[in-house]
Amino acid sequence: MSLFDHKVSELHQLLHKKELSVSDLVNESYERIGQVEDKVKSFLTLNEEKARSQAKELDEKIAKGEVKGNLFGMPIGVKDNIVTKNIRTTAGSKILENFDPIYDATVVQKLQDAETVTVGKLNMDEFAMGSSNENSAYQATRNPWNLEYVPGGSSGASAASVAAGEVLFSLGSDTGGSIRQPAAYCGVVGLKPTYGRVSRFGLIAFASSLDQIGPITNTVEDNAYLLEAISGIDPMDSTSANVQVPSFVNSLTGDIRGLKIAVPKEYLGEGVGEEARNSVLEALKVLEKLGATWEEVSLPHSKYALATYYLLSSSEASANLSRFDGVRYGYRTDNAANLIEMYKQTRAEGFGDEVKRRIMLGTFSLSSGYYDAYYKKAQKVRTLIKKDFEDVFQKYDVIVGPTTPTPAFKIGEKTSDPLTMYANDILTIPVNLAGVPGISVPCGFANGLPLGLQIIGRHFDESTIYRTAHAFEQATDFHKQKPQL
Repeated sequence: MSLFDHKVSELHQLLHKKELSVSDLVNESYERIGQVEDKVKSFLTLNEEKARSQAKELDEKIAKGEVKGNLFGMPIGVKDNIVTKNIRTTAGSKILENFDPIYDATVVQKLQDAETVTVGKLNMDEFAMGSSNENSAYQATRNPWNLEYVPGGSSGASAASVAAGEVLFSLGSDTGGSIRQPAAYCGVVGLKPTYGRVSRFGLIAFASSLDQIGPITNTVEDNAYLLEAISGIDPMDSTSANVQVPSFVNSLTGDIRGLKIAVPKEYLGEGVGEEARNSVLEALKVLEKLGATWEEVSLPHSKYALATYYLLSSSEASANLSRFDGVRYGYRTDNAANLIEMYKQTRAEGFGDEVKRRIMLGTFSLSSGYYDAYYKKAQKVRTLIKKDFEDVFQKYDVIVGPTTPTPAFKIGEKTSDPLTMYANDILTIPVNLAGVPGISVPCGFANGLPLGLQIIGRHFDESTIYRTAHAFEQATDFHKQKPQL
């Protein structure tokens, strides 16, 4: 049995009793990476020397009886678009292949304050643009449940590293489903917090009004501990919200009697596979037995979410990615005769096809003559999508549906068809457009591949989502099943 099959709270107790050392945990992580990394390909950069040195320092604190919060000494992986001081951060792109940040993202600083140990930086779709991890400039991460399948994206390696037992938990980022979709594909727990709950300072931006950093873990309880540690207002991020951070762990009562669940007919309709639909219906039976009630509702504007999302996110990306020009940092072409040529060649050589595609779409949407027809209209539709959620939450506590329309697909199966690839996020995107929180928890299998149940809540009501997800998790054993690598 791996140490990482234990919950964080159990490992914390073992550290407290001095039956376990932080060095043991860090050794377990790097040993497992040594065993499976050539198959899974989760990590772009390992932080082994610093991690082992930090583990020894923390072990000295244990000897003095100075074990602090529950995350003390726990090994974590960090997605490679979250900047880490003196640890290479590439955002999965050639254009940042030599970027070593001189500061830490706020979430990384908060984890250091909690005395976690950063094991390394995790692979991702370039600049978080993708649903399969095949858009990385460096390698394609594989799904630990079946190495011929994708782990999802863009936080695919964040989910795969947890599922494969390489780290206890990881941080991902979610712009249109990039935490929840890979969590579903890899059979782990992934939460996208309310927009503003977690600071974005130090997150390399894709679409600033949509991006959120969130935790990926083996259990709902571990997820709650990690969110608690990284949440809170940040003076470095004007979009972080001045909202109290409750004890999310205290909300895990297991009691959901009287909970009112809304099930949107659009989330079980056309395009959603039979296995995903059936797994949700079975999950609803479990929740009913626990005392919840559910009714079918409608989110009428969700059918426009995909088009709205790709217009808005690409528009914001075209602005955010203009800073990568070869002048100040990152890759610079050797083939330029003058300044303008240097800009063009650097971006042509440094960005991958998907990033170029989205920059072009976004620049077109924002251009004179097209702004009103595309970008402005998409913003209006976004408001309608947000209102749909607000209307439902006046009567119901949570919204439940599948996280993804199908289980994971084969590597290479959809790379030549971007539109089909985009449709994988159809059930997760509305949550980002509305800014509400959503979690994916394992709820079944299809052909040996995991399926996820998505639970969506009101703004800043992660506690109710966690309570619902935890009650479901305790009543089932999907989270206990592990891939056999």
